[in-house]
Amino acid sequence: MTEEKKKKSAAREWVDALVFAVIAASLIRWLLLEPFTIPTGSMERSLLIGDFLFVSKMHYGTRIPRTPLQIPLTHQKIWGTETNSYVDWIKLPYYRLPGFTSVKRNDVVVFNYPSEFDFPVDLKTNYIKRAVAVPGDEIEIVQTEVFINGEPAYKPEGIQFSFDVMTSRNLSADFFSDYGISPDGYMSFTNGTGYLVMATDEIAERLRKSPAIGAVTKRVDRVDMGDPRVFPDGAYFGWNKDNMGPLTIPAKGWTIEMNEENIAKYSFTIEKFEGLDAVEVRDNQLYIDGQKVESYTFKQDYYFMMGDNRHDSLDSRYWGFVPEDHIVGKAWFLWLSLDKHKSMFSKIRWSRFFNGIK
Repeated sequence: MTEEKKKKSAAREWVDALVFAVIAASLIRWLLLEPFTIPTGSMERSLLIGDFLFVSKMHYGTRIPRTPLQIPLTHQKIWGTETNSYVDWIKLPYYRLPGFTSVKRNDVVVFNYPSEFDFPVDLKTNYIKRAVAVPGDEIEIVQTEVFINGEPAYKPEGIQFSFDVMTSRNLSADFFSDYGISPDGYMSFTNGTGYLVMATDEIAERLRKSPAIGAVTKRVDRVDMGDPRVFPDGAYFGWNKDNMGPLTIPAKGWTIEMNEENIAKYSFTIEKFEGLDAVEVRDNQLYIDGQKVESYTFKQDYYFMMGDNRHDSLDSRYWGFVPEDHIVGKAWFLWLSLDKHKSMFSKIRWSRFFNGIK
């Protein structure tokens, strides 16, 4: 006679179901798709604050976790605490499963923020920008206009800049809303002479025609006005956010002479992202492991990322190239969009549901 199988208790069934759900969600999040929320306006108007989207890990190939000892469904911290959700006792080498494609010029990409060095690569904060230049490209920005390999770059629909909108009137949120400008898209000057407005060139032209507006001027940095915040050394090269380059994006296998100019352009990248132990610059010379280096060959591909809201974006103009091993995935499609300035059902931007990202 066979012994009757003991029935699981209700609590045990709930625990089994929960464990299965966590494992399934973790696998989907790692292998296929990961949800992402747009927290800032750096990609307006392509992506809006309050957009919820899925990031495809499949397109560029899923990364094998480099920090595998981590609490499932967390990123850097345990929910609601300041305690790390991982331990770095085991660190795996970078490896990516085969994908459908590589990062193409003008893809909207999610990646780990390169200049955040307090966390392992795969646990750095996620950023989302547009890959305006890919390995081997030469980028140049002239009076806000981007050129790739000497040709005008693709302009995303709705690309924005900052404008000084001069008026003696106290303009309401409804006034700006009529021009498609959200409360996040403008701020008044402290002296009451006008507003700083983030807008497209088309919206700026419409504002110029308003009887309430005195003048509308795009804010553009002067040529050769070096900004030390701009990568790689705006003060040295005389570059700023609106005028920089030409600058070649490093590609795997690309060899450069380590002269003074290239040291200024690429030494930071070589030191921080090429997996070398001891890199330093002394007397305008590059030293690796104590040995002077006359030339250098890059070990991985890099990308130049920019936000579509060009004057309200912390991007490669400030912190440099994005290494290939920092790429998370391709921004694929929206599944929800909420306007925080609206209430109840009017918060939902129904027209953005399931829109592809381009």
